[in-house]
Amino acid sequence: MQTSFTPEQLRDPDLRESNRILRTCVHCGFCTATCPTFVLLGDELDSPRGRIYLIKDMLESGRPPTPEVVRHIDRCLSCLSCMTTCPSGVHYMHLVDHARRTIEETFRRPLPERLLRRLLGLLLPYPARFRAALRAARLGRMLAPLLPGGSVTAERLRAMLRLAPGAVPAPSPMQRPQVHRAQGERRGRVALLAGCAQQVLAPSINEATIRLLTRMGVEVVVTRGQGCCGALDHHMGRHAPAMRLARANIAAWSAEIEGGEGLDAVVVNASGCGTMVKDYGFLFREEPAPWAERAAKVAAIAMDVSEALERFGYAPTREPPGLTVAYQAACSLQHGQRITALPKDLLKRAGFAVKEPAEAHLCCGSAGTYNLLQPAIAATLRARKLGHLERTRADLIATGNIGCLTQLSGGALPVVHTVELLDWMAGGPRPEALARLPRRAEAAAAPAIG
Repeated sequence: MQTSFTPEQLRDPDLRESNRILRTCVHCGFCTATCPTFVLLGDELDSPRGRIYLIKDMLESGRPPTPEVVRHIDRCLSCLSCMTTCPSGVHYMHLVDHARRTIEETFRRPLPERLLRRLLGLLLPYPARFRAALRAARLGRMLAPLLPGGSVTAERLRAMLRLAPGAVPAPSPMQRPQVHRAQGERRGRVALLAGCAQQVLAPSINEATIRLLTRMGVEVVVTRGQGCCGALDHHMGRHAPAMRLARANIAAWSAEIEGGEGLDAVVVNASGCGTMVKDYGFLFREEPAPWAERAAKVAAIAMDVSEALERFGYAPTREPPGLTVAYQAACSLQHGQRITALPKDLLKRAGFAVKEPAEAHLCCGSAGTYNLLQPAIAATLRARKLGHLERTRADLIATGNIGCLTQLSGGALPVVHTVELLDWMAGGPRPEALARLPRRAEAAAAPAIG
């Protein structure tokens, strides 16, 4: 693709990088076939190729985007399926992130939308605030029928209330800053990203990760000062808050790398967060020393939990459970991190039969805050994904991302994080979600329930 940025524009490192990305696109259109919004809406401007044209025009002109441009960029899930499909290696993730930052800085959204985005940024990355908001959502559900029909804002509020759980789990003491000692001889030492929304919605995921790794001889550090990875703000174009959160994590983990006992890895068990942490080196590339170097070191040792389990030799200790798992490949894992076979291989090693649904490459509609900001499209994608998962005739759904888990809960099948199943088969407790197993599967799993 030809571009016409001026030499003055190209002195900006973000524009320079976007120019490089734009020039790799050859207009082939392969990306349209695997883009969820194009598949649903059939609009070229809701495909990666169409959005690339819109972004190019916006960045080259230097003018604030029009509402139409914003609408089509907002509809992008950042699922990154286009990056897996693209034969030319177009790094669409960095391009659309730059576009969102530009929109946030130059476009004035309607007041209700500004307030909603601000509210999400104030609540979701902060566990204590988020927990309080979920408790308040109980009252909100009672008032939901009073919201006016046909209002975009009302639909978004309804989506938030639908996704809020009926009960909020108690905080887990295992997620507090501390060192979890390895059982037996220490074979490794890792830091765990405890995260933000996940530690409120499903603390059992971090608990399973810690139990499993420590039984494998890996010391797990939950560092003081770490928190949200910054992805939620980053994908809303809120650059400064995202960098502030990322900087806190880099500082916390660098203290262990440089001044502590060292780290073999930073383990992340929410794949959306993992994609973000692995990109810290790029995000901080223009930052002054020592931040650029520290960010690059953190990114280099960041691992999805499946990678860490493979590295340290995961092995089950229980008999196969007699259950069939439908594996939901989170977009951030299969497209963002290019981890596809490993989680399925680990589940098979643990004794599960594994099935993949049709259209496994398409997003479930969660995509960070997408199911809150674009509830209609997200609901359509959810229904489509659940239909494919249920047609596998599996007993349960396994996924590696809290967003997918939340989005797909409430269907016919229980949804469990992959690491909870692996922990169970290696001596941990049975995941609570399996209380909803179909009766036929419950009988088959009985020998493994202990």
